[in-house]
Amino acid sequence: MQQVHHRTVTVRGHEIFYREAGPADAPVLLLLHGFPTSSHMFRDLIPRLADVPQALGSARAGRGPLRLIAPDHLGFGRSAAPSAAEFDYTFAELAAITEEFTEALGLDRFAIYIQDYGAPIGLRLALAHPERVTAIVTQNGNAYEEGLGADAWAPVLALIAERTPATEEPVRAIRSLDGIRWQYETGVPAEFRDLLSPDAWYHDAALMARDGQDEIQLGLIADYGSNFALYPAFHDYFRSTGVPLLAVWGEGDEVFVPAGAKAFLRDLPDAEVHLLPTGHFALETHAPAIAALIGDFLARRVPVRP
Repeated sequence: MQQVHHRTVTVRGHEIFYREAGPADAPVLLLLHGFPTSSHMFRDLIPRLADVPQALGSARAGRGPLRLIAPDHLGFGRSAAPSAAEFDYTFAELAAITEEFTEALGLDRFAIYIQDYGAPIGLRLALAHPERVTAIVTQNGNAYEEGLGADAWAPVLALIAERTPATEEPVRAIRSLDGIRWQYETGVPAEFRDLLSPDAWYHDAALMARDGQDEIQLGLIADYGSNFALYPAFHDYFRSTGVPLLAVWGEGDEVFVPAGAKAFLRDLPDAEVHLLPTGHFALETHAPAIAALIGDFLARRVPVRP
């Protein structure tokens, strides 16, 4: 099994932490995490995909392994977290930092895996440089209004509409230990519950409790409406490029509901959509199945550049 390396690179004077596995000259899959986690969410997936030919037999025969790169967004995980007074925490800026991160690593072509916050960040990157993105794997990474779970999004939409102390308070609960645990457990059937590691939500909660995170995360959540404004542009990008897309979606997710996965078929009729019996953080219970789906999808849909 491929070893996972833990590295950093400096972007705009900020240290960006990332996990990497696989040969330097292999096709790249850029893994973009969601809220409230970090590249830690890919800890089980990266070794499996880095060894994809061995794991999947002949499905990728002759292609060789993948190079997996998973950064922590600025303000998350082990990356630097300048205060909200020092850095403008918006999705536009996080996407720009991600673009500069890829350029610092010399990445000119890559597939992207997008989940939760990783979706608008990765799709903004694709809008800016469609020629660089070879394919999209979306795991509960939304791009359609029908993908928004009504109950989960009610407090967020209220904050987006008007940021006041009254609208901020319910949103703060989302990054509490109980709020984070809810995101991991909700929608996971009883038969898979014992696959959930409590380490995941305790890890996320500890990092979310650091000084400065209140303003960082409230600012980002309040800015999420800027992503809704780009949905038509995302849809145009899908239609104009026909980018290969695989949706592997936890069907029990109440944050980004299954209708969001199925909606990709409207603009990408050749998209491949798989609903899995789990929740928002599908990798916690279904990493082997997701690795197999990704390996097969990339083998069939993404030619290797000579």
